[in-house]
Amino acid sequence: MGPGKRGLIATAVTVVCALTVLAAPGTAFASPGPAPTPAPTPSAGATRAPGKDLEAVRERLDKLYRAAARATDEYNAAEEKADRQSAELVKLAKKIVKGQEKLAKLKDRAGASAAAQYRGGGLPPEAHLMLSDDPQEFLDGAGRVRQGQHAAKGLIGELTRTQEDLERYAQDASAQWKKLEAGRKAKAAARKKVEKQIAEAEKLESELQKEEQERLAELEKEAAGKAQTAWLDSGILDEISGKASEQGKKAVAYATAQIGKPYQWGAEGPKTYDCSGLTSQAWISAGRGIPRTSQEQWKQLRHIDIQDMRPGDLIIYFDDASHVAMYVGDGAIVHAPRPGRTVTLAGAGSMPILGVVRPDAADAD
Repeated sequence: MGPGKRGLIATAVTVVCALTVLAAPGTAFASPGPAPTPAPTPSAGATRAPGKDLEAVRERLDKLYRAAARATDEYNAAEEKADRQSAELVKLAKKIVKGQEKLAKLKDRAGASAAAQYRGGGLPPEAHLMLSDDPQEFLDGAGRVRQGQHAAKGLIGELTRTQEDLERYAQDASAQWKKLEAGRKAKAAARKKVEKQIAEAEKLESELQKEEQERLAELEKEAAGKAQTAWLDSGILDEISGKASEQGKKAVAYATAQIGKPYQWGAEGPKTYDCSGLTSQAWISAGRGIPRTSQEQWKQLRHIDIQDMRPGDLIIYFDDASHVAMYVGDGAIVHAPRPGRTVTLAGAGSMPILGVVRPDAADAD
């Protein structure tokens, strides 16, 4: 969330608090962007990696980083929700300000009317007319009295409606604030999960000798290559012949231009990305806004059969939809893999595929 947005929200909160409707909590609700991963600390799950069992280490790291990916999705979802709630709170605050201004003007009008009556000696207009000796003045005045009565009723009604609107806005703002605070706590909890899993994984890797780290990287490549070969051997690539749409071409161009940039959980560019940050920003650059997280991309975007896949489509991985990549053609994807890695090209079948979704408009072929 940028400083301009935080300033708007701070103003909104000030307005709401000025109405004595909301009780300001002790902590700010605008959370900063993802901070650099803290220095790894010892944890119960991290043990000295045995030099001869690197495959077990690889599997353990895979589990840790997948857990971090799930927590990252939780964090991103909480952040996206908080942004929407913050925007709604700002809108409510603006309505309250306008309502206050309107109420002040109405009260001024009511005060002017009361002052006019006072200047008339406290007698109602009807009494003044009855005391008049001029019949024409009486008739003219009677019309003005009726108009004044209607105007007075209208003023009272408008005052009542404006006060009711202000009360409703204040109640809505109070409820929105509570939701925002709950979201802030959920976001903080997700952040702790991510940092815990990444710290544990980094500690496990740090205990390896240089030769072991190099061999571990080779094992990761071998596992991905084996999965990709099995996927290609199924003959699936012979069935995939779709051509990218114009929007798809733009999305692919954006995503591939990010190759080599570091993975950073919770990041949406332009210098670092997480998996769904890369895919969402790529499609935004193509003029199509899509959900921020891989799980919501899976839930909300149109599902496509794998054989109908085309460049620009998104491949969702693992049963929990915790990873997403963009298909670029020829059996390849571009994605932001995990902490410690960079945006890269990989085989589309190098991880277990859950399904494929298409961000293009529903009527696209």
